[in-house]
Formats: sequence, C-alpha cells, structure tokens
Amino acid sequence: MARPTSPLRLALFALYSFYLSLAHAVSSSDAQKPSSEGRGYSLGEPIPVSCLNRTVETGEHITDASGALQYIPFPVCAETSRPLELAFGIESSLNCTIPYISDPFFHLLEFYIHNDAPLTCRIPSKPLPPSVLEQDFRSADETTQEGALGTQSSLYTPLVVALAGTLQLSHLHVGNDLNLLVHARPKSEGPGIVDAATAYSIASHARNARVTIGDELSLHFSVRWYPSTTLPPGWSGYGGHVYKSTFLYCLLSAGASAAICVAYFRGVELPRRLKRYATDRVGRGGGYGLPVANGMSNGYGGYGYGIGTGKKD
Repeated sequence: MARPTSPLRLALFALYSFYLSLAHAVSSSDAQKPSSEGRGYSLGEPIPVSCLNRTVETGEHITDASGALQYIPFPVCAETSRPLELAFGIESSLNCTIPYISDPFFHLLEFYIHNDAPLTCRIPSKPLPPSVLEQDFRSADETTQEGALGTQSSLYTPLVVALAGTLQLSHLHVGNDLNLLVHARPKSEGPGIVDAATAYSIASHARNARVTIGDELSLHFSVRWYPSTTLPPGWSGYGGHVYKSTFLYCLLSAGASAAICVAYFRGVELPRRLKRYATDRVGRGGGYGLPVANGMSNGYGGYGYGIGTGKKD
C-alpha cells in the first residue's frame, strides 16, 4: 500500500517547481540579450579623435554616394606617431605637433580660422563594438569613417574645435594654445561614458604660431574633465568681494604694523620721554604744580606762559 503524501510535502514540492521555472525564465531572458551592451571607458583608456573630411576648394563636407558624412582621423602627432587621442578622466597638458603643413591642409586651416567651415570632430561616447570598428575603418590605405548626419547617433560625441587666428597674404597666425573640456556622464548614471566635449583657442596674440606651407604646427591642449554636464562655479568678478587670501593678508599686515609700533614706542619713544621728563624735573627745579624758589607756583615748573616770577623785595 502506497504511503500517503502529506500536504506540507506537496507545498514544498510546488514551491521548488516554481523556483526552477523562474530561474529558467531569467536565464533564457539573459541569453536573449546581447553579450555586451557596451561598456564604459576605464580610467586612462585612449579615446580616438576623428574629424569631418572637407574639400580643399570650398570647405564643404565630403559624403559618399548614400549621403553619409566621412570622418578621417585627426592628423598624426609627432609625439606619439598616432592621431590625437584623449585619455579618459586624465587631466593633462597634451601636445600634438603636426610635422608638416601640406598645401591642402594649409587651405583648410584658412577655412577654420576664417570660420568659413568649423573644425568639426567627434569622439566615441564609449568604446566602440568590433562591428562598428570593422565598418568604419575599411583598410590601412583608406582610413575613412562614415557616419550619419551629425555624429552617427549616440555612438559619438561632437567635439567642435574653435580655432582662432589671423589670415595674412603669405602665412597664417594660428591660436595653438587650446582649452579642451570633456564632460563625463555621472558615475551613478553611466560610468565611463562621455556626454559632451568642446575645444577652443585661447585668443591671445602672444600665443599664436606663425605657419606657412611646409612648416610644422604644434598644438597645445589643456585638457580638463568634469564628472557631470554642469560646470562648477568659478567666476567671482573683478573686485567688490573679500577673498580669504585678501583677508589673511590684511590681518598679517595689521599684526606686523602693530608689532612695529609697539617695538618703536617701547624701544625709542618711551625712553626718550622718560629722559626728557627726568631732565625737566632736575633742571627746572620742580615738577608739575610744585613751588619754585621764589615761593610761587605757576603749574609748569616756574616758567608758565603769561605768568611772571613775581617781584622781589
């Protein structure tokens, strides 16, 4: 005769079966997801910079037969023998020397400085998946990246370089000292993801580089990273505000002045006054309000203003 099954055992068996079904459903859902949704950058990981390909004649952007924009790597830097790269999260002074200014590139610099066409670049918002890299970089001889209008969806972040300078008949003056600002997405929302970037020349004639065709152009980037899309406050105006350094300077100056005054009074002025007081008492025969030899008191040692010494009998 079969042993009857208790209600408790049936309940435990049903709960166990439900747990197995739930675990199987979760594992199936994970299997259907892509193996990687795109990780963020690690600290110091290189970020390549590519720029919009433009024609030398008019400065217009170049597109392919389907109308997609073409991006080419930033010119090769002599310091690294590679196109310009940023290091995620690393603030530094980055130098990129373009060893040779070709005739086409010289004319493009004219467009950039005259603001006829901007130096439009882009950086990957996060490390690109292998499929995009294989599609973008066709071969070693033709390193052209294609992208949709703009910066190809959310895969890239625009990096427009506002290059300042002046145009001359035979040469250019290029503002080669630039600030490069990059905003990363807050770590709580998406660690290692770039949200915004921009670069601009520091408009100072003393920091311009004179270049002609065949010269080299050394670009100096001051790279700063921000952990959110909000810039921290920094401007406090010209004057009208009390700074900690100013307050400390005033306090130290007041203390030093007081110390000098006390030292002068105790070391010089006080002994001089004591000596004068002693001389007056000895030489004039009496102090303040004391009687003098003629039996009269004038209140100032017998020699007051407008008071005689009296008539002798």
